[in-house]
Amino acid sequence: MSEYYNVADIFGENVFNDAVMQERLPKKVYKKLHEVMDEGKELDLETADVIAHEMKEWAIEKGATHYTHWFQPLTGVTAEKHDSFITAPMPNGKVLMSFSGKELIKGEPDASSFPSGGLRATFEARGYTAWDCTSPAFVRQDAAGATLCIPTAFCSYTGEALDQKTPLLRSMEAINDQSLRLLRLFGNTTSKKVTPSVGPEQEYFIVDREKYLQRKDLIFTGRTLFGAMPPKGQEMDDHYFGAIRERIAAYMNDVNKELWKLGVTAKTQHNEVAPAQHELAPIYAECNVAVDNNQLMMETLKKVAGRHGLQCLLHEKPFAGVNGSGKHNNWSITTDDGINLLEPGATPHENVQFLLVLTCILKAVDEHADLLRASAADVGNDHRLGANEAPPAILSVYLGEQLQDVITQLVSTGAATHSLSGEKLETGVKTLPDFMKDATDRNRTSPFAFTGNKFEFRMVGSQDSVAQPNIVLNTIVAEAFSDACDILEKADDFELAVHDLIKKYATEHQRIIFNGNGYSDEWVEEAAKRGLPNIKSMVDAIPAYVAPQNVAAFEKFNVFTKTELESRVEIEYETYAKTINIEAKTMIDVAGKQIIPSVIGYTTELATSLTAVQTACAEADTSAQKELLVQTSALLAETKAALAKLEEVTEAGGAMEEGREQAAYYRDTVKAAMDALRAPVDKLEMIVDKDMWPMPSYGDLIFEV
Repeated sequence: MSEYYNVADIFGENVFNDAVMQERLPKKVYKKLHEVMDEGKELDLETADVIAHEMKEWAIEKGATHYTHWFQPLTGVTAEKHDSFITAPMPNGKVLMSFSGKELIKGEPDASSFPSGGLRATFEARGYTAWDCTSPAFVRQDAAGATLCIPTAFCSYTGEALDQKTPLLRSMEAINDQSLRLLRLFGNTTSKKVTPSVGPEQEYFIVDREKYLQRKDLIFTGRTLFGAMPPKGQEMDDHYFGAIRERIAAYMNDVNKELWKLGVTAKTQHNEVAPAQHELAPIYAECNVAVDNNQLMMETLKKVAGRHGLQCLLHEKPFAGVNGSGKHNNWSITTDDGINLLEPGATPHENVQFLLVLTCILKAVDEHADLLRASAADVGNDHRLGANEAPPAILSVYLGEQLQDVITQLVSTGAATHSLSGEKLETGVKTLPDFMKDATDRNRTSPFAFTGNKFEFRMVGSQDSVAQPNIVLNTIVAEAFSDACDILEKADDFELAVHDLIKKYATEHQRIIFNGNGYSDEWVEEAAKRGLPNIKSMVDAIPAYVAPQNVAAFEKFNVFTKTELESRVEIEYETYAKTINIEAKTMIDVAGKQIIPSVIGYTTELATSLTAVQTACAEADTSAQKELLVQTSALLAETKAALAKLEEVTEAGGAMEEGREQAAYYRDTVKAAMDALRAPVDKLEMIVDKDMWPMPSYGDLIFEV
């Protein structure tokens, strides 16, 4: 039996949240901090000193001995450097515990040791972390004790963004400014701030840690590089939403408790489609807080798994042949006084403000489809996107029957006069209650789907930060709002102008709307006719960052400079090549040191057994043994040849200059050699005695948890 606890009592207990600040900070300081958070005013050092002192006292009460600036460099994971609260010893041999405002708002990690894409030379080491006061500090409790974690941005000595948070905060300012312009045009004078709200759904796999430690491919790369499918996979559809096994339920319970203490609103949990696959989803939060919370969620999922003898796999495709994992990014725009700009209302055809927002988003996605696709590009995601388990690599927007009908009216007649409404659900069972259906269905094959009062961007990879897709979404929608406001602010007749603009945007960008089956071959052909890009790999997606129209959008709102974008392009190419290089070297290591010796041992034993049978009984039929020995030996020879080829092409790839050419070489040549090595090995796994095979099988990993 797990211990009983009240969620309301523990929620946020390790967070220096607004309630704690209101209780502990002097009223004047609390008010000044909120002016900084809500209005963007500058934080003075005197105020920061008071906040830092109270934050330190609160953290020490929680058992903290150290603090860290917790940031998100371009490594895909978070980073931190711990400093204790102690100061120089006093004459009596004691030490003081102190934490200043300067230490709170600024840190100095080594910028040269993080990816910079050429922004910083090796000898240019200085970089700064700056406190993001809009994302609350928290105390993390683990084997290291308790540590005060302060969410921060990370930039170079010369001011370039070296992280995910800095451009994210810039993009949030952009969409806030342009949304307020749009709202003012519709007579809204009360809303003071508009914030993108995000709810990322996190998918993951759980396997037994002891079995995980017997798989070098999982340890080094996060995915299985070899593995034959077990007799049963996901074809019976019996895992999805199935009863959660007790070992997993106990793990989920601990994960929830950890997250709730950190103020992360873990809400929904369930079994996903593939065996051993699960999902955890939070309630919406402001964009930068949601990004921080998702990082905490991924860290917690991995950390808590170890306590239960489990291993959490966040890779998009840890197992071939079953569904991979994504992270659906639910995105909406809300005002500080509770207005959701993506709420259509009961009669969306009459909601002019909503129709303008909607058609602006259609414009944004259509004009920057390549950039949105690039924001979800990841080496692991290349295994997933385009397969019948995830959205296609083609960007399209699903609106559903109701909004599709409104758009059709606007395009065909220039005016929308009605909206489809939901009907009563008839189940045919008298004892079931009657209720109204939604006015539209859902489409799980769409990469960018409207789902009632938000858009769900379904392309994002499970191990990726959700910062980049939200940076792109915020920026391209801000640009579309800005373009619309530029026109409408000059209009003599606003009502006529907004009506014409909605029709114009709907007509010009209707090609991006697709409500059908995104998995079908017919859609691929149709998308090509419409001129929609079909970007199938990360290597082909990367150039979108420096396409002129995308650079212009980022620079217009000071989200990225061209130099910062060029640096990220360089980092992306390097990341792709390095990832495939590690996978290739792991395959070489495993095949050469484990698989080939095991197969040789099996064939030797088989040959010995064959000789013994023939010696004992010359008339015995040994054709089956001979056939098996010949088949295994042939596959062993194929494996040895494929291994030699992989060694050759991997070495050649490593000698190439970093950049697009090297990344393309790894995609086209090294990956092909990896596939050629895997094919005979997976066949051998189905022949060699299980006791002699050097690693746990797929069946062992995904069914025995």
